[in-house]
Amino acid sequence: MSAAGEGDSPQRVRFDADGLVPAIVQDAETGRVLTLAWMNAESLGRTLDRDETWFWSRSRGELWHKGETSGNTQQVTGAATDCDDDAVLVAVRPAGPACHTGEDTCFHVPLKGVVGGDAAPFAALPDLEAVIRERAADADPDSSYTASLIARGVDTMCKKVGEEATEVAIAAKGGEREQLIYESADLLYHLVVLWQTMDVRLADVAEELASRRREKG
Repeated sequence: MSAAGEGDSPQRVRFDADGLVPAIVQDAETGRVLTLAWMNAESLGRTLDRDETWFWSRSRGELWHKGETSGNTQQVTGAATDCDDDAVLVAVRPAGPACHTGEDTCFHVPLKGVVGGDAAPFAALPDLEAVIRERAADADPDSSYTASLIARGVDTMCKKVGEEATEVAIAAKGGEREQLIYESADLLYHLVVLWQTMDVRLADVAEELASRRREKG
C-alpha cells in the first residue's frame, strides 16, 4: 500500500513536535470508530506496508502491533489523512475486540445519549451478517432457526424472501407503519440468510451500490 520502503510513511503526513500523529481506527464494515491511538513514522509505515495496525505507545515508548499478544489483530483495508494531513483514519477488519476490556470499541463509556453500539443503524446489518455466519457454521440444523433455514437449501430461502417481501408490501399498502417496520426487519433478516446460502457478503452488495453511485457521478 505504500510506495516507499518498508516501514516508511507517506511524506505528506504532518507529525507533531513529538513525531506523532493521531490515528482513528474504524471498522471497515460497520463504520464504528474502534479506537484512537498514536503512530510515528515507523508504525504508520508498517501499518501501510504490512496491512495490520501498528502504533506507538507513549507510555512505554515503543512500537506495538495490535493483537500481537491477544490475537485481536486488525486487517487494514484502507487509510487516509484529514484535510490538514495531521490525523490519520485507518479502516480495518478486526479479528476481535478493539478494547483491552473486551468491548468491541474503546468508545463504550457513555457521557450523553447513545453513540455507536447496537443502536448504530449502520452497524445492524453487518452485526446480523456475523451472527448468521456463526449459525451457518453449526452442523446441527436444530441448533437454531437460522441453521435450520440454511439446511433446507436455497429454494426454501427464496420462498421465505418472497413471502416476507409480500408482507412488507401488504403492510405498506395498508398504511401500517409499525407493521411495515416489523416486516422490513424480517425481510432483511431472511435476505441476509439467503446471501449466506449463496456465499454473498454485505460488502459485495455495498460495492455494487457504490459502483452505481460512481457511474452516476
